Amino acid sequence: MAICPAFFIFTLLKPIIEIKEISKKFQIQSNTKPYLSLRENLFSFLKPGSKKEEFWALNNVSFDVMPGDSVGIIGKNGAGKSTLLKILSKITPPTSGKIVSRGRIASLLEVGTGFHPELSGRENVFMNGSILGMRRAEIVKNFDAIVDFSGIDKFIDTPLKHYSSGMQLRLAFAVAAFLENEILIIDEVLAVGDAEFQKKCMGKMEDVSKSGRTILFVSHNMGALQSLCKHAVLLDKGHSSEVLPAQQAVGMYLNKTSGGTTEKTTNDRSRKANIQNTVIRNTNNEIVQRVNTYEDFFVDITWFNYACEKVNVAIEFHNYSGKAIMFAADTPIDWYGDKKEKNKQYKSTVKIPKNYFKGDEYFIRPCLITSSPIELIDIDKDGVHISIVDPLNEHCIARGDFKELFEPFTHLSALEWSNEITV
Repeated sequence: MAICPAFFIFTLLKPIIEIKEISKKFQIQSNTKPYLSLRENLFSFLKPGSKKEEFWALNNVSFDVMPGDSVGIIGKNGAGKSTLLKILSKITPPTSGKIVSRGRIASLLEVGTGFHPELSGRENVFMNGSILGMRRAEIVKNFDAIVDFSGIDKFIDTPLKHYSSGMQLRLAFAVAAFLENEILIIDEVLAVGDAEFQKKCMGKMEDVSKSGRTILFVSHNMGALQSLCKHAVLLDKGHSSEVLPAQQAVGMYLNKTSGGTTEKTTNDRSRKANIQNTVIRNTNNEIVQRVNTYEDFFVDITWFNYACEKVNVAIEFHNYSGKAIMFAADTPIDWYGDKKEKNKQYKSTVKIPKNYFKGDEYFIRPCLITSSPIELIDIDKDGVHISIVDPLNEHCIARGDFKELFEPFTHLSALEWSNEITV
């Protein structure tokens, strides 16, 4: 019987993963007594004072993943990300709902799971590859590439117990990176290894994505997630968003995390001067929350001077680890702030030049200060957020073709240089 070509088209258009109303419930048992003896623990179920309560790690989560797509899963700690990945990987069953998968799933949830310290690196490659679902012929075919990727070829026949933790992590990811399954689930692999190896991990995952395989990627590194993933799903207290463009999902996540937005409006007349509105714009005069490293952007701060103070306007850049990165004030054009001391509304704009910051997530705190004596008049501590994304291509002239991620550095700037022959 001939099969209609439309059947194949319909099959190709089907999601490779369908997550349908998945919920997961856990029972939490608590005791009113802080310390119990062994005997009391054994018989605690017969006594009052212990109670069980339900905790829904996931609650009616539904979304589809299309073939060849790269989807990030983001959310705060405890949002349900790991629980969802374990259900997808069939490590734990859902309380309700179902998952339809139209491809083999390979999971990298715990880097190094299945390694044995007494076995050599070579033996662990074969054992771990088998645990992850690779056939022996696949492991043999990819063995040299796995060892080369891990960078530990000199120690491949040394027992694993003599490896450093970094060497073990590199070998574990290298094995998982050469899986040939249609769907790859990855949980926080960029938290392991040094900067150079993290770059290799990102490059390998990009290759996997370009090969047409599907990736589900969990990470707290929003810059890496936006570089790798076209789409993302936001989990919050067990509930999920629909599949969104990665930029939109990251913006929603950062808003929930910091209270910051791309645009902030306030009005507080109790101060001598008050920040009323803060906006981030690109060169097309569009309000944005994401720019590439090679693009200029602008921060507009609208504020009102109620007390005819001499005011300087400033911004602070912070990363999402809480580290203060940069401070800049309008002193180059108004040293003492006396050009803005009228009882009026002002709009102060600062240009952040391209190739100045490396790719990362930042929030910007606008503030109003007096220069002499120095006094803080107003500050928006939540600030507005901006995702600066490194596209990892030829536009990144500050980084050039170097592989390192330059993790220790805050700025990755394309400064003015000159070279001349002096002899």
